[in-house]
Amino acid sequence: MSPSPRPWLRTTALAAWCLAPLLLAVLPAAHAECPVLEQRAANAGRQQPAFAGQTRACGVRTQTTLELVVVARGLEHPWAVEPLPDGQYLVTEKPGRLRLVTADGRVLPPIAGVPTVDARGQGGLLDVALSPGFAADRTLFFSYTEPREGGNGTSVARAVLAPAGDALEQVRVILRSQPSHDGTKHYGSRLAFGPDGLLYVTLGERADRGMRAHAQRRDSHLGKILRITADGGVPPDNPQVGVTGAAPEVWSLGHRNVQAAAFDPAGRLWAVEHGTRGGDELNLIARGANYGWPVAAYGEEYIGLPIGGADTVRTGTQQPVYYWDPVIGPSGAQFYTGSAVPEWQGNLFVGSLRDMLLVRLVIEQARVVGEEHLFAARRQRVRDVRQGPDGALYVVTDARKGELWRITARR
Repeated sequence: MSPSPRPWLRTTALAAWCLAPLLLAVLPAAHAECPVLEQRAANAGRQQPAFAGQTRACGVRTQTTLELVVVARGLEHPWAVEPLPDGQYLVTEKPGRLRLVTADGRVLPPIAGVPTVDARGQGGLLDVALSPGFAADRTLFFSYTEPREGGNGTSVARAVLAPAGDALEQVRVILRSQPSHDGTKHYGSRLAFGPDGLLYVTLGERADRGMRAHAQRRDSHLGKILRITADGGVPPDNPQVGVTGAAPEVWSLGHRNVQAAAFDPAGRLWAVEHGTRGGDELNLIARGANYGWPVAAYGEEYIGLPIGGADTVRTGTQQPVYYWDPVIGPSGAQFYTGSAVPEWQGNLFVGSLRDMLLVRLVIEQARVVGEEHLFAARRQRVRDVRQGPDGALYVVTDARKGELWRITARR
């Protein structure tokens, strides 16, 4: 018979077993070939990624010398920026104002014709996107929190920007998310036109514990990405068309609160959503796919407890391509296709509200292989990032006196 283990050996083994979760919380994921960028302790330290490289990617650094110019100041909680073909910029302000900023940085008076918004909490005037034919038709689309009987909800409207740029004409609501809810959180609200010419709309599940289940309900718009025509119609090849009791606008489901979405150069849709305490996700969106919330998620509740009823891996749900723990607070996304900074070609840029910086992700074969944090020293909540016709990146910062930045290579 083998002798029993020595008492000191049992004690050492027990101590190692007890310390393992703490070590996992402190140590980054194993990347023997590179330094990992994220060095902070994870909130949900016992959780493990489903595959190598799913979190805590290698740190990378831009070699090009960059220049950041503050184009405009004094914007009140700007939520989105859209560079125009003529060198001006459309900017939404959360309290309910849409403005033009001129190429030389003058902030013009609010554009008339914006509907009334419910700006409480996370609501207000949110995203804005140009129609694919904006140069000819001057049509734009915007999302906002619409006051309704029994609460509010995310709505999407289309309008024509008047020739003088001072008013919206032919304003028409083309989508009202359902159901309405008397709350102030998780409106989602990014708008992105795909290469198919259709409009993709991201919607949150409205945050309150009793609303989470809507992300998995097929009869609800909440916690979904929707796909509609420019007139608000339903494309016949949407996955829930013809399904009894299902909302036909739904393209994907199981989302928590998507405030960042962009198409890559190959025409694929990527979305970045807010997690809980840990668990911000980058997802590659597929037709009809389920991204898990609230039954599959990384991270933990804000009070530090596990997410009730959730696993990190669950059959029938998609794993995120990448997740952050601790979170970055993602808002706004842009794949870089310009020539101003050639080394950025194909990289994804994501705004960070919590860490107050701009995140750069290097993606190869649908996997994140590098991450960089830019402009952290400025300590500004980055709300949106878009590429302009000149190949520069344009950023708006979320503050009572927010800024519009232009980022490009230094000449």
